[in-house]
Amino acid sequence: MDERLQKILSQWGIASRRQAEQMIIAGRVKVNGKVVQLGEKAKPDLDKIEVDGLPIRPENRPEPIYLLLNKPIGVISTCSEPSRRSKVLDILSTELRNGKGIHPVGRLDADSTGALLLTNDGRVTYSLTHPKHCLPKTYQVWVEGHPQESTLKLWRQGIILSGKKTLPAQVKVLREHNNSQTLLEVVISEGRNRQIRRVAEKLGHSVLKLHRTAIGQIKLQLPGESVLPIGHYRPLQDFEIDFLDAQIIKSKFS
Repeated sequence: MDERLQKILSQWGIASRRQAEQMIIAGRVKVNGKVVQLGEKAKPDLDKIEVDGLPIRPENRPEPIYLLLNKPIGVISTCSEPSRRSKVLDILSTELRNGKGIHPVGRLDADSTGALLLTNDGRVTYSLTHPKHCLPKTYQVWVEGHPQESTLKLWRQGIILSGKKTLPAQVKVLREHNNSQTLLEVVISEGRNRQIRRVAEKLGHSVLKLHRTAIGQIKLQLPGESVLPIGHYRPLQDFEIDFLDAQIIKSKFS
């Protein structure tokens, strides 16, 4: 069956679907000896597909890998970085970094820490990052000052960012510190660029620290275990992979 080349490359663990699109645009992908254009299709079991001159063989398709990383501050959530800043893939073992097609699912900005999924399963990346798919993510957020209940209500209802209202959010106070800082738990179901920081700033309470603790049912702390340390990663458990599979199915019918 014909499939779009970016989908084939993502399923084969070569790159995320977005990265695969850029590879095609850059002329790095050939089918049967011909450089292809974005949108073209191929039969992965019949056609000769090459990336940078190297053939992709179905029998060499890597086993799917699903990891949860507790991202440190200052590390960026991309696979390549011209300025040579530290990347999330640099944290992985050499075996995982090379030839497995692992990439981050979505992003956490460099100044934020916490839960970040890594995988070579393009279906997961596409389903979880598609704008139409709303997956709740939980954050612990230290902000300046003590937001009033009326301010938190505005946050929960949604405010206008770049001409569009944010989706409803769950926001609650966890604790206050020294009359100058407040720790909030924030759950959002969309992922606009630096959304929590921008909303907090607009409401008059700048973010001091931002830490993601959970992506849906995938959490930094498993039941009965200690929190995954900063800079460490672990393979997902079966129930977490089942959760991801459910999101893939959900995205197909949403």
